[in-house]
Formats: sequence, structure tokens, C-alpha cells
Amino acid sequence: MDSLDTQVLDAARRWAAAGHRFALVTVAGTWGSAPRPPGAWMALRDDGRVQGSVSGGCIEDELIARMATGEFSGGRPQVLRYGVSRDEAQRFGLPCGGTLELVVEPAPDDALLAALASRIESGQLALRSIDLASGEVDVRDGCRSDALQWNGERLTTVHGPAWRLLLIGAGQISRFLAPMAQALGYRVLVCDPRIEYSSEWDLPAAELVPGMPDDAVLALNLDPHSAVVALTHDPKLDDMALLEALKSPAFYVGALGSRANNAKRRERLLQYFDLSEAEVARLHGPVGLPIGSHTPPEIAVAILAEMTAVKNGVATTASRTTAPTIATRADTPTNARAGCRIE
Repeated sequence: MDSLDTQVLDAARRWAAAGHRFALVTVAGTWGSAPRPPGAWMALRDDGRVQGSVSGGCIEDELIARMATGEFSGGRPQVLRYGVSRDEAQRFGLPCGGTLELVVEPAPDDALLAALASRIESGQLALRSIDLASGEVDVRDGCRSDALQWNGERLTTVHGPAWRLLLIGAGQISRFLAPMAQALGYRVLVCDPRIEYSSEWDLPAAELVPGMPDDAVLALNLDPHSAVVALTHDPKLDDMALLEALKSPAFYVGALGSRANNAKRRERLLQYFDLSEAEVARLHGPVGLPIGSHTPPEIAVAILAEMTAVKNGVATTASRTTAPTIATRADTPTNARAGCRIE
């Protein structure tokens, strides 16, 4: 569940507390191109107010109209399909060939929504299942291997911070990167053994992890939904984290620094640590896409842009280069990427 969907849950609970009738609409399945992925949802209030989205806008308008006519006043969930024909796809603004299958819950249980919110707020993953035949809904603990399931009769959605980001360093870049990553659905953790920085960390939503960076990486038991970004620019700290992170299945491992400094880092990792050339080649350094970033917020944008590209399987022009090639490059601003001016 990303931050947009958390807003849907918050709105639904507010409306329930105020006595409003509302429905929850969830994207159960898509075929072809679709504006929103399976699992996306929206809350639709009896007066037409909406939080969240399930399409580009036209389907929302139709759902609002159907809500106004009382079509969603019953208690049982129902399935709606849009874009089955080309004419319907054009009518609702769906991409050519796109089809959406939606599950509409006319009367969500507020106690179960509260239970779901409680799990999410505590950083847990949760599963929410809807049985269309009986209308029963249950909320239970989830695990990182869980995925959305839909067989036409029962819909199970995954909620909570499915992606994790460990930041090494509680400096200025982390202060911008942490909330941006949270907006993209990451659970953000920060490790910095330097008391000068950690004692000033005051972003409660980004948990401060005690101990040394390598211990923090090991304790998290990184999986393919995890990322690690080293931002202290201190080899004694960054290299410790990278040593363990590059051995893990984390989908993204990056380090701040210029091209020359990252070339030296690769040489150190190969020469002094138990890492293979393939493991060292996984390092994204200089970290982030080359967008000409100089300020901490710009560097944070560049880092998250590259992380998003890697997560989505999109190739970038800033491909990894082997250490021997990088070591021959001049350490000049013209070779810079995100954070390269910080030496």
C-alpha cells in the first residue's frame, strides 16, 4: 500500500466517525493497459466526495453517479467491469485494450478498517480479504512474500510498507530523502552511529536504528523489496554497510560520492573485503540519476528516481561501470552525478 492508499483509509475512517455512508472500490484485476494497478482503491462518500482513484477519472465520475442513484446502498460487495469493448474503453478514457475489474464494498466495517490502520501504523504488513458470496471481510497479519490474489470470488489485498529503505547517515540529504521515500510507500530506517547526527534526528516516521551500519543491514535481513543507500561519505561507515548489503538480495544498493571516489570504493571492496566482482558491480555509485543535482533535495530526487527505475525494471542511461574503467576517469564536475560535489 502506498501513501495515496493510506490517505484513502484515513478518509474512510473519518467519514465513518462522522456518520457518513461510503463505499470502498478496489481494483481487483486489469487486462492490457490500465491507469491504476491491482490493489489501488478509492473511498466514495454518499455525497459524491472521493478519496483515491481507480482510473484516470472517467470511471470515478460514473461511480459517483451510480452512488447518487443509490446503486451501492446494499450490504453485499459486487464486481464491476469496465473497458470490455473498444467503445466502452473509449468512453471511460481507458488506454486501448485496457480493462478494469473492480470490487465495490457498499458498507465497510469500521472496526476492521481500524484494525487494518493499527497494523499499518505499527509498521506491519497486513492482508485484507473479501469474500463476495458471503460479504465477510477479515484482516490478518501478512508477510513480505504475500501478493494480491483474486479468483473472481475472493479478493485478498496486501497493505502496509511493502518496500524498505535503509539510509546510512542522518544528515541533510536523509532529511529530504526519508519523507520522499515514505510518499512512495517505503518504510524508512536510518542508521548513524555518529552522535552528532543521530542525536538531532527528529523525523518520527523514519525509525532511527541503533548500532553500526553493518549490524543494521544484517538485522534487517534484506530481501528483494529492500534498498540501502550510504550517505555519510565516510568510508569507515559507508563501506561497512555496503559490504553486507551487496551480498544481500536487496534490489538497490547505492553510495554517495564522485565517480573517482566510487571507483576507489569499488577497488577497496574488491581488494580488502570478501566480495566478488559481480557483487561490487551491483553498486549504484555515484548514486542517483544524472539530473544535474547539487542541493540535498535535488540529490534526494535523483536517488529516488533511480531507485524507482530499478524497481520497475526500467533501464537507465546511468548504467553501472566496472572499477578498472572508472578508476581511469578524472574526478571532475563534468563527470558528476548526484552528490558528486561532496568530497
